[in-house]
Amino acid sequence: MSLYFWILIGTITGPFFLSFDKKVHFYKFWKFLLPATFVIATFFLIWDEYFTQLEIWGFTPRYLQGIYLGHLPLEECLFFILVPYACLFIYEVLKAYFPKITFIKFGHFFAFGFTLLGLILGLMYFKQAYTASACIISALLTIGIYYIKKVEWYGNFVFTFLVAIIPFLVVNGILTGSFTDEPVVWYNENHIIGIRIFTIPMEDVFYNYCMLFPITAIYEWLKNRKSN
Repeated sequence: MSLYFWILIGTITGPFFLSFDKKVHFYKFWKFLLPATFVIATFFLIWDEYFTQLEIWGFTPRYLQGIYLGHLPLEECLFFILVPYACLFIYEVLKAYFPKITFIKFGHFFAFGFTLLGLILGLMYFKQAYTASACIISALLTIGIYYIKKVEWYGNFVFTFLVAIIPFLVVNGILTGSFTDEPVVWYNENHIIGIRIFTIPMEDVFYNYCMLFPITAIYEWLKNRKSN
């Protein structure tokens, strides 16, 4: 089994088996999570395929199973399903076990700062495709979902996003070569700023936000529609 597959198994094993926890009952929310994930995963697979063709990023074959969908390895396709599952699991766990921690006020500052930073970086480094796309899209998502739609769960999302930084550093660190001779996923230096968190491009933080925020939005919308 490939290294990338082992990373995915390590990512999903705990969240999957703990989904049946009596206090969280995450398995009851699968009917909302799955459609939300597949909608956003479709967009990200198109984005990923396009950037792979342009060689903005790519994959080291020695760490892959060798099964491809277009130019994307199977592991990369599964990434967009399994990682959101793990993160939304964290989202529900934090709400169940820490209901008094809402991060409402901090969410205001986070939204403003993250949006401003995303716009500044996206415009300053507009010629760097990964930097510009990840930063600007994350800023636009925040403007549209948080400021225009005024969602009430944003504080909980921010709490989750910050907690998920720990597994993010581990998973993305392995993928970008922190513990291997070559990175599982490599990046074209011409399309990123070059600032890295260990071996992780700074842009990955915005990229993950772009993926998880709209999934959470659709997930919460489906849940609220059902309850109403």
